Amino acid sequence: MSINVLLVDDEAVDLEWLRRRVLASSLDIAVVGTANNGFNALKAMEQVRVDIILSDIRMPIMTGTEFARRAKVIHPKIKIVFISGHEDFSYAKEAIQINASGYLLKPVKDKDLYEMLGSLCTAIEQEREQNRSLSEALSLVNKELILRWFDETSPEPAEPHLRSALIPLLLKGAAAAVVEIDDLEWKMRDLSEEDARVKTRQMAGLIKSIVENAKMGTLIAASHHRFVILCNLPQDSFLNLLEELIRKVAESSLCTVTVGVGQYAQEEAGLHESYQQAQAALSAKWLLGKNRLIRDSMEPSPRETPGVRIEQTVEQLLEAIIQYDLVAIDDHLLELFTSASKKDVYELIIRITSKLHADLQQQNENLYELLQWESHQPDILFQFETIHDILSWMRRRFFELSELLYVKRQRQKRRLIDEIISYVEENLEKKITLKEVAAHFSFTPNYLGYLFKEDYGLPFNEYVKERKTSRVFELLSDPTLMIYEIAERMGYKNLIYFNRQFKQITGMTPGEYRKKHKV
Repeated sequence: MSINVLLVDDEAVDLEWLRRRVLASSLDIAVVGTANNGFNALKAMEQVRVDIILSDIRMPIMTGTEFARRAKVIHPKIKIVFISGHEDFSYAKEAIQINASGYLLKPVKDKDLYEMLGSLCTAIEQEREQNRSLSEALSLVNKELILRWFDETSPEPAEPHLRSALIPLLLKGAAAAVVEIDDLEWKMRDLSEEDARVKTRQMAGLIKSIVENAKMGTLIAASHHRFVILCNLPQDSFLNLLEELIRKVAESSLCTVTVGVGQYAQEEAGLHESYQQAQAALSAKWLLGKNRLIRDSMEPSPRETPGVRIEQTVEQLLEAIIQYDLVAIDDHLLELFTSASKKDVYELIIRITSKLHADLQQQNENLYELLQWESHQPDILFQFETIHDILSWMRRRFFELSELLYVKRQRQKRRLIDEIISYVEENLEKKITLKEVAAHFSFTPNYLGYLFKEDYGLPFNEYVKERKTSRVFELLSDPTLMIYEIAERMGYKNLIYFNRQFKQITGMTPGEYRKKHKV
């Protein structure tokens, strides 16, 4: 039976990131709920069995410690771990007073989180094991201990009871393989939580039956979507059976699996190394693709780009989005994400979207409204399993955002040009200069002149001259107006200058124009 965990944090992205990390542990854990405040967490506890709570200690409305006190009333034996970014003894003191099981400081390291969860899971398992047979208990504990030992970066020699479980595997040489269900959450996103759990259990049962029927080796469930196989069959046979496993899963379900496999070993340290190789091989799925067997492939190291360089590239990406430069957007995305690890990619996405949202807010724009994103449900950021998937999504969304901003700017610019044209029409019979119009619309003359010519295709002064000439034509068509009256009305103090200007434009004097048009 899985150990049920409830996560509580008022920060949506922190909550989702914590959920991902918990599910990525090698423990038999199910995250049965998340809540953004203590009241919602207490409601969740009334609806589902909860064994462990990971909660932020400082939250609005109801503090983490107040929530914990109420949770203990509902379930006195529940394990509560506080997570806080405030290194304050008063919080630790409160946690001790309510008999909390642990206290972790943000940013929480994976090692500390998994050690804490591991110890709590062990304690819970021990409580559950009291009613089980000794042999069954030893089997479960050994599998858990093997997984813990595998996950140690620099392991100590195996304990005697663990060594006794490994010796039969190593007599003829053994290798480790790690099987991961691809795109599980993505393909289950439209199902209810209960239906998704049923489908996940079915996938796990399918993998288990294929492994057992082929007598492939010892299967250990590392999480709801990842499994470890320890095999002492000949290498070629094991590899063929793994290929067969991949094929059968693809044929029998909506999901596929990707398998990483390590080299064969005949001693403890070598088997540990085989597991690490299998993990590294599976991590290469990020670059190599899914639904395949990956052997002895270490995950490419992310390029060590200095933090300043990353910041510069992010700035350039945001500028390219604003400027509607799709080629530059693509170039900067490739520079940021190609060959990056999954963790780096998620952190980059959060950094970019947060900064972009902040920059757009200064321009009275809202990123989430423009793209119709729900900022409080950021799970879309975590649903991709290859760099190709995530780059395609980022490229599509940022192209869309850039185009939306461009269209919006064009509409705003069009409105401005229309207002300028209306202003010119209303003041045609006065002296109109670019400087005066720019001041009226709160722009610099150079910038307003640039915008006008870019949109209208004619320099502002030439446009004004053209419109004034058209207005003179209209006035000359009125026989009740004298030519000197028209000159004064159009702002010319000198009739001779007016005549010369008119002849320079039309090739005739105002009087000749009237004769020609029989006015």
